[in-house]
Amino acid sequence: MQRGVLLTDQNLTMLGTVQMQHKKMVPQCLQPNEEMVGLHMKSSQIAIHVPLEEQSPHASYGDLPKSTDSLDANHLQKLIQLLESTDDPLIQEQILVTLSNSAAFSVNQDIIRNLDGLSVIGKMVSDSIPKVKEKALNALNNLSMNVKNQEELKEYIVHVCREIESSPLDSELQLAGLRLLTNMSVTNNYHPMMTRSIPYFFHLLSEGNERTQIQVLKVLVNLSANPAMTRHLLSSQAPSLLSLFDNFINKDVLLRALVFVTNLNKNMKNARGATIQDQYNEDSIFSTLFGDSTQYAQKLASLLHHPDTEVKEQVVKIITQQ
Repeated sequence: MQRGVLLTDQNLTMLGTVQMQHKKMVPQCLQPNEEMVGLHMKSSQIAIHVPLEEQSPHASYGDLPKSTDSLDANHLQKLIQLLESTDDPLIQEQILVTLSNSAAFSVNQDIIRNLDGLSVIGKMVSDSIPKVKEKALNALNNLSMNVKNQEELKEYIVHVCREIESSPLDSELQLAGLRLLTNMSVTNNYHPMMTRSIPYFFHLLSEGNERTQIQVLKVLVNLSANPAMTRHLLSSQAPSLLSLFDNFINKDVLLRALVFVTNLNKNMKNARGATIQDQYNEDSIFSTLFGDSTQYAQKLASLLHHPDTEVKEQVVKIITQQ
């Protein structure tokens, strides 16, 4: 145990009380064209906050803050020290939820970084207990809404990719990892670190449920907005991609799949001479989208009759790009 940190009732009370006022304070997911704290985001890219979580209250609150936005640097330092010193997974989960909620406020993102909280939380991603990993990833996700934090968090990207690949399909742990990658892929800076996992992202797109499909598409949309990633994406195999282009598909899935293709079309149009020289497998996304695919053309034509205006507008954009 780290010197000077005691597992006292007061410390545990802090973990329980800071969650009590949050039912009406859930941050909304940032959508394209909205600003992200400390980061410049392209209109075709996406970033997200993890909603605030609640915990079971403890009996005695003392003089501790009643909401996360009232936590000061001293409170946050105690929580980080306690997280570093305890081996109790339940206490670890509680601390991580508290830190995650506090990181929904931009001022706390800087404080936690300055207290070396990023590395302490980052170590929890390697924990053997899935729930602790999940809570750590959620905390890092909210902390990643800050450009200086991202510079430090980049060292965890490869490990997070491995966690996503080794996690049970559609699990909360897998989704937590994908949410963090979504924020870390908002800028182009760290895309190369995710390249190796692109085939697995398309596997998730094929095998995952709607929640997983939506989350992995957010990552793929961000990657596709970077022209430097075009070749890696086009060379991948995604046999199920066209199956998403149907009127019965969840609108959130369909729209993101269409935006993904729109970005690739734009990149191809801007660098056609260089791209066309590359050799692509007949099962690649390149062959599906830019080969002689009658099925693809038929799918787009059918979507022109989709009841949703946004979907139809995105389809028209794709057709006019060709």
